[in-house]
Amino acid sequence: MPRIMTVAGIISDLDDDPSESVCSDISSSSVQHDRLIIVANQLPIKAHRKTDGSRGWTFSWDENSLLLQLKDGLGDDEIDVIYVGCLKEEIHPNEQDEVSQTLLETFKCVPTFIPLELFTRFYHGFCKQQLWPLFHYMLPLSPDLGGRFNRSLWQAYVSVNKIFADRIMEVINPEDDFVWIHDYHLMVLPTFLRKRFNRVKLGFFLHSPFPSSEIYKTLPVREELLRALLNSDLIGFHTFDYARHFLSCCSRLLGISYESKRGYISLEYYGRTVSIKILPVGIHMKQLQSVLNLPETESKVSSLIKQFQQQGKTMLLGVDDLDIFKGISLKLLAMEQLLIQHPEWQGKVVLVQIANPARGTGKDVKEVKTETYSTVKRINETFGRPGYDPVILIDEPLKFYERIAYYVTAECCLVTAVRDGMNLIPYEYIISRQGTNNLDKVLGLEPSTPKKSMLVVSEFIGCSPSLSGAVRVNPWNIDAVSDAMDCALELSEGEKQMRHEKHYKYVSSHDVGYWARSFYQDLERTCKDHVRRRCWGIGFGLSFRVVALDLEFRKLSMEHIVSAYKRTTTRAILLDYDGTLMPQSSIDKSPSLKTIEMLNTLCRDKNNMVFVVSAKSRNTLEEWFADCEKLGLAAEHGCFLRSKRDSEWETCVQFEECGWKQNAEPVMMLYTETTDGSTIEDKETALVWSYEDADPDFGSCQAKELLDHLESVLANEPVTVKRGQSSVEVKPQGVSKGLVAKRMLTTMQERGMTPDFVVCIGDDRSDEDMFEVITSSVASGELISSKAEVFACTVGNKPSKAKYYLDDTVEIARLMKGLASVSEQSVNVLAFE
Repeated sequence: MPRIMTVAGIISDLDDDPSESVCSDISSSSVQHDRLIIVANQLPIKAHRKTDGSRGWTFSWDENSLLLQLKDGLGDDEIDVIYVGCLKEEIHPNEQDEVSQTLLETFKCVPTFIPLELFTRFYHGFCKQQLWPLFHYMLPLSPDLGGRFNRSLWQAYVSVNKIFADRIMEVINPEDDFVWIHDYHLMVLPTFLRKRFNRVKLGFFLHSPFPSSEIYKTLPVREELLRALLNSDLIGFHTFDYARHFLSCCSRLLGISYESKRGYISLEYYGRTVSIKILPVGIHMKQLQSVLNLPETESKVSSLIKQFQQQGKTMLLGVDDLDIFKGISLKLLAMEQLLIQHPEWQGKVVLVQIANPARGTGKDVKEVKTETYSTVKRINETFGRPGYDPVILIDEPLKFYERIAYYVTAECCLVTAVRDGMNLIPYEYIISRQGTNNLDKVLGLEPSTPKKSMLVVSEFIGCSPSLSGAVRVNPWNIDAVSDAMDCALELSEGEKQMRHEKHYKYVSSHDVGYWARSFYQDLERTCKDHVRRRCWGIGFGLSFRVVALDLEFRKLSMEHIVSAYKRTTTRAILLDYDGTLMPQSSIDKSPSLKTIEMLNTLCRDKNNMVFVVSAKSRNTLEEWFADCEKLGLAAEHGCFLRSKRDSEWETCVQFEECGWKQNAEPVMMLYTETTDGSTIEDKETALVWSYEDADPDFGSCQAKELLDHLESVLANEPVTVKRGQSSVEVKPQGVSKGLVAKRMLTTMQERGMTPDFVVCIGDDRSDEDMFEVITSSVASGELISSKAEVFACTVGNKPSKAKYYLDDTVEIARLMKGLASVSEQSVNVLAFE
């Protein structure tokens, strides 16, 4: 039995001791079933004080909880599920031990006990006053419009997430268990778990919207939340829009771009693959069908038929929480407009609005209530008559079967939320309208009668994209919603039947079980390579992340390369310039005096041949490296080559006059004019369109279009069009940095200087050609001895043909300075002798 910690307090923000990070190199233990730990703010449990006068609590499953429903979809025979979360009721500290034991033994639930004051600041404070409004596109432009950012509420949010992590650590088997975290309440939890267990198998699903980058960027802790989410292995969203916004934030704020491979979207984050899942949640079909079969449901349906259909009235239905984003008042105004513009519906159409209690509290909820009641009163006073109220507002909690009965009898369901993460009301309505044999008898329908339903749904809710047969509306446009309501009432029976059939086929096949299985399978797929990766943690606090590398790919050690450098006598050194010797972000691209001095020191060593390879023109390189007498230079990605300052430039490939520029330059000019921040660089043999100062999303989109355009225009020219890092380049065919590496190694061999030490460092795709030449030369043993010390090194931890990496240009400068100091010592020793 796992030990259960029951005393919860305010935990310090973060434990910054990296020594607690576990690399998880132990072998996996064998278990009979996979085990899934489902973590959410609330457990799927109902708690009640015992009413017989004795102390203690009684517990039961909350059948309406999504967390419980998804367990049914996964299947008890294959996966053991453990829940971690809070109870809705406050448990006294003296009772927490007993409650924990009962819940774990009976329900496999691990309760997280949060002190009331801390929970209030966490849930009603940061979650409901700051995250929830912002994720629903509500900016705190004034204190009345959502809460202004409060650092103490953020501290409470982090502390509660830390308590959740501690509870999970008490029951997790990190080598075998999967963890599935739910919703925005626990967005920093992945960082705490990843810090403790580097290889934890971790999924996160966001049930709310994710706002556009322009909205999200206003959050003061924006990067902390993004980096925390990226410590998951799989991040799920209901719609592509939400995922697109998240990916855009990662690109704009963190500089991380995504890629799509065989239908799967993913990001590379320090060597780890973070997958993106897009799939809306579904409903629990078995539960809904069981409620449809209840005698109470049939009885309620019968009474509603007498109240409406038998009185010649058609029911329109709305079911919403009473909060500011559900658009109840907009729906009521559209109903009013319908009765004004179509007086023939007066006395015939009734809008039944079921208003569930709001989950949050505050001034905005009271304002929504007041506005709703006053609008209903005005409409009923204006259009009502004896025996007819056009709007019936039900603000008392209804039992589930009662709500289902309203679905069954409603001609049309209206969901006009101005922003909602998913909203399953339309799905429940569709299944309810499909009905059962017994309900068909109550409704007076033949079993063979085709079913029908009509939906009017907001464009701004998560389920809208999956309901292609619904009438989609902008809820802010009252006239459009009113017209949609009239359309739903006037539509032919056949059309209603076809739309219902289409919706029923989708909803019944994409239920909560399908959603849960699909997410779990993708989580398994994403995590399957964990055991084949070397992992370790870096960074402090919420900036913590895990570096994951292939077993063959490792960081270049200064001690290792310096030792090899000292032992060898014939050395080849190939260095890329932009992004390697010089940071990409630097405005002044010319080399510093320290760089010139370091290169000269390396070149003075008679055992070295040093080349700098760049995309720059030869005139630029001549000017920059005028003080480097023995330095070899390769310009324009290897099109031109010079072994030392006094040598003539050689041309590596034969190429004709660049007449193709007359066709390519006007095309590039067009894209430069339409892409603010882009530039054109005209080289001797190449043209480069750069968009590093443009909007990253727009620039990338324009680059793709330009690539296609140029390939079409230059199809018969002896050139290649290639996409680079924030650029598109046109250059002669056959030109690559690989040619420089091959020419350098061939020259050394011809001089009887077959190298026994090779270092090649670069940062982007063009440098992979150098790595490939060096790797193949070692394998064949032609240009490099099979016993040579070879260090092909890329900048940044990313997929590469190199076997080593360094983090950034600072580390490269430190490495080259170390090699230069060794050469300087040897030169001084020779001079002394």
